[in-house]
Amino acid sequence: MSSHDESRFAAGVYGARLERAAELARGAHLDALLITPGPDLRFLLGSRAQSFERLTCLVIPASGETPSVVIPKLELASLKGSAAGELGLQIVDWVDGVDPYRIVKNVLNAGARVAVTDVMPALHLLPIADQFGSLPVSATPLLRELRMLKDASEIEALRRAGAAIDRVHARMGEFLRAGRTEAEVGADIAAAIVEEGHTEADFVIVGSGPHGADPHHLVSDRVIEPGDVVVIDIGGPVEPGYFSDSTRTYVLGEPGEEVAAQFAELERAQAAAVAAVRPGVTAESIDAAARDVLVAAGLGDYFVHRTGHGIGLSVHEEPYIVAGNDDVLAPGMAFSIEPGIYFPGNWGARIEDIVIVTEDGCESMNKRPHGLTRLG
Repeated sequence: MSSHDESRFAAGVYGARLERAAELARGAHLDALLITPGPDLRFLLGSRAQSFERLTCLVIPASGETPSVVIPKLELASLKGSAAGELGLQIVDWVDGVDPYRIVKNVLNAGARVAVTDVMPALHLLPIADQFGSLPVSATPLLRELRMLKDASEIEALRRAGAAIDRVHARMGEFLRAGRTEAEVGADIAAAIVEEGHTEADFVIVGSGPHGADPHHLVSDRVIEPGDVVVIDIGGPVEPGYFSDSTRTYVLGEPGEEVAAQFAELERAQAAAVAAVRPGVTAESIDAAARDVLVAAGLGDYFVHRTGHGIGLSVHEEPYIVAGNDDVLAPGMAFSIEPGIYFPGNWGARIEDIVIVTEDGCESMNKRPHGLTRLG
């Protein structure tokens, strides 16, 4: 981490990423990459600029020339925390009444072949297409290689995120008890997420009883009851913006025999998927490792989503651990392994760790016990 603060890596990290992005653009016979605010801009520049109706755009020429940032004069302060100054990028500011899309075209050439970040709003994409006379292509196929393979600094950030969210799960006995609403428990968890080292709570799922059967339930005014099985799926970013995401399942009291037996199969499925991770295997084979255990136990129909998603500067990014994805795993890839079982109207359960592919297997960012944790 550079000495100035923790909000981004040292400027050289971003300089190397920009050079690599230009090189990939050349290899794809493109003239430039156009990156508006979002995770790609943060990855390439350490910038937290927001997306507004006024265009902010990093222009990376494939030729290897110095990149430019086209930015409204009134947003110049948003570049201060980024690496743009240290890297000597060309800052082209503009004021209301000027056409920023024409500026982007003038930085390049008419008819240039450009690729854009996948989060560029249509508000900006359509005028850019108009200037260049054709619809740009997506930069994701190029940038995915850069973003999917985490370097040592990124892995360290993900480790810190994993340890921080583990500390929140370790405190669950403080928050989760019968007689409280999901919303009350969720508010306490959100505060703990920040207390334990995240910049904010990005999401808090407290799925009690029947709500646990909805994988994307958040919180509600339902009062948690004795005997409830409760799914707690929580996460947020730690500086410089890397996310945690961990799910554990709790039970208030003693679980019934059937619940305990079915949860034990889920625990086996999650462990099987983690054990299957190593370089050279496909993303879909990890999904199959978890799914096969649940299918064999007669629970396949109750596992209704993919086994995992990549994570980094976005909570969900590539690679996706899902049937049909033949991406080959390589060291530095980071993703969740989170099989679940869901019984509508009754209960649900999920176990989730973030893992990083190593030279000979994987390292888990989350160390909390995986079993059905009894509270109260």
